[in-house]
Amino acid sequence: MNALPSFEQVRDAAARIAPHARVTPVLRSAALDALAGAELHFKAEHLQRGGAFKFRGACNAVWSLSDEQAAHGVVTHSSGNHGNALALAAATRGITAHVVVPEGAVRAKLEAIERAGAILHRCAPTQAAREAMCAEVQRATGAELVHPYADTRVMAGQGTLALELLQQAPGLDALITPVGGGGLASGVAIAAHAINPALNLFGAEPLGADDAAQSLAHGTRVTTVVPDTVCDGLRALVGERNLDALRTHRVEVITVSDAETIAAMQLLWSELKQVVEVSSATVLAAILKQPQRFAGRRVGVVLTGGNVDLGVLPW
Repeated sequence: MNALPSFEQVRDAAARIAPHARVTPVLRSAALDALAGAELHFKAEHLQRGGAFKFRGACNAVWSLSDEQAAHGVVTHSSGNHGNALALAAATRGITAHVVVPEGAVRAKLEAIERAGAILHRCAPTQAAREAMCAEVQRATGAELVHPYADTRVMAGQGTLALELLQQAPGLDALITPVGGGGLASGVAIAAHAINPALNLFGAEPLGADDAAQSLAHGTRVTTVVPDTVCDGLRALVGERNLDALRTHRVEVITVSDAETIAAMQLLWSELKQVVEVSSATVLAAILKQPQRFAGRRVGVVLTGGNVDLGVLPW
């Protein structure tokens, strides 16, 4: 289940998740428009169920399962938002969710996963350890693996965000999302370009986890980056198929420092009056870092999540 979804699969996902997911609003700020020199349309996915866009993909995956497979439950590995989303989605179908979590994950996100009813399995903070623990849970339970970003059903679900945004804010010139594993960026790219092939697509990535930017620059997937960033939701290496989608849809990735991202998060809190998590703020940081790319344009800006541990703020 790691092929790229078609636009038809994105539309099917939209119908499948409609009874469960929220249609999130698009927010505006005259002050941020003036700072950016552009017309910014913020897609408020921090107001999605579970506090992040990831409910879309998780919900589509859960409701794509046959009754027989659903009876065995689902499993994933996640530092937070995807695990929480899968737990919430599983609850809508009354099935079990197993979530493998690495040591050092944000406490507020782990608590949210547990509140949603998932069974937690802890592992070392490496990709290999995550995958090994998932395989162990699968062998023991028969649960269906729902990968955070390399699953066709998840990518299709994330792409529904673009369907909504382009209906809510028609006539956009550009669209920017954060880039981590690439499930959101690839799903959005596929859906957005099916609707408007002329749309300019951008990704925002932390400098300390810039494997997607390096991969696009080198023409081959770079896997040697050791993530070092406060953006805990963007530490995953970009998936192989996801990278294919970024390349195919000519997504330009802009890298931003943690200091630039934290400053952008503070602006979002103060001007939009919205609590968004630091990974979400990469998009505004990228626009403010390279304003010439967005000047005078109508830009869709995806705010991916709002799950902040208020006891441990990064400033």
